[in-house]
Amino acid sequence: MGELVFFDVETTMPTGTESRCWMLEFGAILVCPRKLVEIGSYCTLIRPADLSVVPPHRLSGITREAVSSAPPFEDVADQIYKIMNGRVWVGHNIRRFDCVRLKEAFADIGRPPPEPIGMIDSLNVLSQGFGRRAGDLKMATLASYFKIGPQKHRSIDDARMNLEVIKHCATVLFLESSLPNVLSNNNNIGMVTRSKASTTLSCRQEVRRKSPPTCTAVSHRTSPYNTRALGKVVEKAKDALRGARGSRTLNTLVRHSRYLLR
Repeated sequence: MGELVFFDVETTMPTGTESRCWMLEFGAILVCPRKLVEIGSYCTLIRPADLSVVPPHRLSGITREAVSSAPPFEDVADQIYKIMNGRVWVGHNIRRFDCVRLKEAFADIGRPPPEPIGMIDSLNVLSQGFGRRAGDLKMATLASYFKIGPQKHRSIDDARMNLEVIKHCATVLFLESSLPNVLSNNNNIGMVTRSKASTTLSCRQEVRRKSPPTCTAVSHRTSPYNTRALGKVVEKAKDALRGARGSRTLNTLVRHSRYLLR
């Protein structure tokens, strides 16, 4: 059975002159799939080629000064490749964000990227199975819902938080499946669904998808009937009822209807 590697990358935010998200930190933990316990880890800050893309101040602590003495990606590529290649990748919105950033970084140094033997994107999995019962599918919201603690927006911490969130969600779903009539969540109205259409989003949009905003699912159904003809049928039915008012058949129908509605 392949080992799981939970990983997360922290990047710059796109600006008006710079549309790319540059990797500033990489963090990953190796997890035993049988026991769901951490058996190894690796984390490093990464210095981009142009330090001006890094803001001088950041709430997470990844500042220009912090990464100025960090190694460039080329110096840590071997270690990242070693921990990632040939394992099952797990993370939150990794398909559209973290995996893309990883491929970009390896392409920059002219090397092939690591390849997974499988991938579990917790954003996709939880949107289909757990829904919006916590409020939305942001990692910070899910962590708050389960009282895990605040999200730090640091790679290794977010990877570990992702593991804990998945453990909690899986436990809830397991218990609900054991006693579906007692514990099942019947309120699926707000469940988040993801479009199957393959769309290309900007780096800024993908950063937001990593912590997607709350949304309300709205469905529209098209009537298979001709509405004009249906209106005529309704009017004829109304006329028939008016004509039958006071008749024995109508009174019997009304009496039975009242009985069923009690």
